[in-house]
Amino acid sequence: MLDSATITTDPGANVPPGDSHASRVWIYAPWVDLLVGCGAWSAPLLLLTGYVAASRASSWSFAFYLLALLFNYPHFMATIYRAYHSYDEFSKYRFFTVHIAILLALAGLLAHLWYPLLPWIFTLYICWSPWHYTGQNYGLLMMFARRAGLSPTDPERQALQLSFIASFLLLMLSFHTGRSADSLILSLDLPGKFTLPARAMLVAFFLAASGWALASLARRAPWRALLPSATLVTTQFLWFLLPALIELLSGREVSQTRYSSGILAVLHSTQYLWITSYYQKKEARAAGNLSWSFPWYLLTLVAGGIALFVPGPWIVSRVFHADFASSFLTFTALVNLHHFLLDGALWKLRDSRIAAFLLHKRETGEEVAVQPRSRFATATHWLAGATPAARAVRIGAVLVLLLWGGIDRLHFYWVNVSASFSSLRRAARLNPNDSVLEMRLAHAAEAAGDRDAALSALRQAATVNPDQKSLQEAYARGLITAGRDADAYELYRKLLARSPHVVDSLVNYGLLAQRLGYTEEAMDSWQRAVDIDPLQTNVQLYLAQALEKRGEVQAAARHYRAYLQVVGLHTNEHLGEGPAAISALLKVADADADAQRTQQALLGYQAAARFALKLGNVPLQSLAMVRAAEVQERTGEFAAAAQSFQDAVTLDETRGEPQAAAADWFNYGQFLHRQKQSESLVFACFFRAEDLMSTTPGEQLSAIVKARKESAARLGQAANALPAQLSKLLSEALSLPPSAFTASHR
Repeated sequence: MLDSATITTDPGANVPPGDSHASRVWIYAPWVDLLVGCGAWSAPLLLLTGYVAASRASSWSFAFYLLALLFNYPHFMATIYRAYHSYDEFSKYRFFTVHIAILLALAGLLAHLWYPLLPWIFTLYICWSPWHYTGQNYGLLMMFARRAGLSPTDPERQALQLSFIASFLLLMLSFHTGRSADSLILSLDLPGKFTLPARAMLVAFFLAASGWALASLARRAPWRALLPSATLVTTQFLWFLLPALIELLSGREVSQTRYSSGILAVLHSTQYLWITSYYQKKEARAAGNLSWSFPWYLLTLVAGGIALFVPGPWIVSRVFHADFASSFLTFTALVNLHHFLLDGALWKLRDSRIAAFLLHKRETGEEVAVQPRSRFATATHWLAGATPAARAVRIGAVLVLLLWGGIDRLHFYWVNVSASFSSLRRAARLNPNDSVLEMRLAHAAEAAGDRDAALSALRQAATVNPDQKSLQEAYARGLITAGRDADAYELYRKLLARSPHVVDSLVNYGLLAQRLGYTEEAMDSWQRAVDIDPLQTNVQLYLAQALEKRGEVQAAARHYRAYLQVVGLHTNEHLGEGPAAISALLKVADADADAQRTQQALLGYQAAARFALKLGNVPLQSLAMVRAAEVQERTGEFAAAAQSFQDAVTLDETRGEPQAAAADWFNYGQFLHRQKQSESLVFACFFRAEDLMSTTPGEQLSAIVKARKESAARLGQAANALPAQLSKLLSEALSLPPSAFTASHR
């Protein structure tokens, strides 16, 4: 209301010199006007909200929902009452009362039919709200200044106006910095490194411009006359700049959207009711209606406010099976948008009638052409009349609306505060077409061990809002948990047909396809996922492993390399993936070895060994050493290969890794045999490997036994005496010097 864009400074609005300023500045009384109208109670209420909301979030949300009945809803109805309660006002603002209302109703219909429109509407409402609050605070500031006999100069007025605009822009930058965490609120995703200094400059500008304007006004006015205006500047600071300062100075993020639509909405609504009740009283008395009373006016606004917000979503949800949660948000956003537009048209201080009541000016006598009443207007006039039938209809409607509002609040309590399995089921009986309720019911049922009820609730949530991907994906995950992979697969297939570029859906679809044996389809889905988002490390591994199974080693290595590149660039996000990274290093090195890129392979194995050493992962470290030894042997670096084999054996024996040590001894024994070392040392290696692997039968043990027998056959009778000398032989094998592996020695 009193939109800053429509306020003009009129020297004729000053209080006549003979009047007492003190008695004409205030609307009701100084303490009421300062606390409510000027927002002096903002600081304690904001502190209380921050303290209580942090510890009792669900109870506090219910308290706000109850407060909406007394403040938020009535403040919207106050604008409707102002524009629609008389035919002359209705006709004067026909563009807003009829044409804009019809356009917004069509937008609501489209939002119910096409869910993707809702975030745009809801974001517009969230971003417009602070401008609406700003316009009201600035308008009230100018009203109090002019009631006090002050006439701000053009520079003073412009400084105040620009400072208030700066505070709004600051909040918008906060809204649109980074990605939005709320799917219903769209963000421009502005980088913080740009918006942070811009916000700091806006804070400085607000303080400088508003401070200068108030100081300039104070030079020609007593402090009592300036107190309301100064309080409103402070209120604007608390509402818009304080959260930004907290964020700038402490680094702690403040949820501006929740803050703006929570306590600020209550404070703004109370402020609005304060001024509109005064105006309506003055207007009624001017029209000769001496029976006007605030309680009846407030009751009308409460009932009308309920009519604006409550019946619509319930009727649309129950009759047309639309999602109650989405419908409620749609109605909320559209009623707010209509309020913003209509309010800006209604409250202009240059309007002679408004100036007469708020600024003590005389009406100019401008008339509005009276148009013939339509049948609808005639019926409305009858309904507002004093006949017993009309009174009965009005009283009945008020009682029904109050009862409906109470049921709606009970439903909210069961869903959001009590939130037990039993209370959620009671709420579902009132309205099963509520995706938020059904999701909470699913979680409660899962916690209670009733998986069938949980899956049923997930299915209902997905059915009632088929356009919300998060609900469909939640149902698909529920199907997977229930072991219904084929149903989940079909659901993801339908989701991807509608939204083919959703990475999570592509990944999960690939996993399900793989489980069901559709390997090609799985790999195709994963490839599309990494094409869209190459940072999907898990998917890079899925593709690498699938290609490796098919024997496409080099193709698999490309995805292992992609995985390693992402992990290297985003180390902090993959701190727990050390073993996977080492395995990927080994796979890449294996691929290089197969492709005869021996130098790259050796570097890869050595890097894997160092990384495993850093993590203390003995099995992978020794495996990397053995693979490095094999490459070194292939390139003729026999001494280096021997050292790598010896280090691997020593590492696993020292750390008590029997199976790994058995594999190491076996590999080292084979290496010694190929290098034509003493057969007794070869036999000792195989014997030790067999001993370590004896409790783990399998193909590996069979290969070791076979190798030990072949060595014994080569030794003949001498093999029988070697087990007694095993310790000495093993020590000798591990102590072979590099010179033992030169070509001349062999």
